[in-house]
Amino acid sequence: MTETTPSDRYPMPKGSVRGSRITAIVLTIGVVLLGIAIAWLAYNRFAAKDIKFDVLQYSNVDDETIAISFTVTREDPTEAALCIVQAKSVDRSEVGRREVVVQPSEHDTVQIDTQIKTSQRAAMADLYGCGSDVPTYLTVN
Repeated sequence: MTETTPSDRYPMPKGSVRGSRITAIVLTIGVVLLGIAIAWLAYNRFAAKDIKFDVLQYSNVDDETIAISFTVTREDPTEAALCIVQAKSVDRSEVGRREVVVQPSEHDTVQIDTQIKTSQRAAMADLYGCGSDVPTYLTVN
């Protein structure tokens, strides 16, 4: 008795294996290129704009207020930015916070002077961070 394999009983046409490999390779390349295109579009659409900031100085106005001056440098100065400033006590706990909208301007770097109301005397003021996403409740229509 001789053993027969399924390929002996049902031979495949010669061109079909090669054709299916080429189809698989073409589809794989297409999916990879589509993924790269989607990633590139998403990055350009949703990537945060580069915003740099630096605290210049701060000083106590009174026991419940501290003044802070800082600069903001934006990659695109025609777009508004949002900075969060905070006041800290001697033990570095937060005693006050404020959101500051940096309005669009013609200059890349702008200086902002603001005051933060505090719950107790502040020892220092600092920038928590800046970003390009300004919430609608802070925008003027």
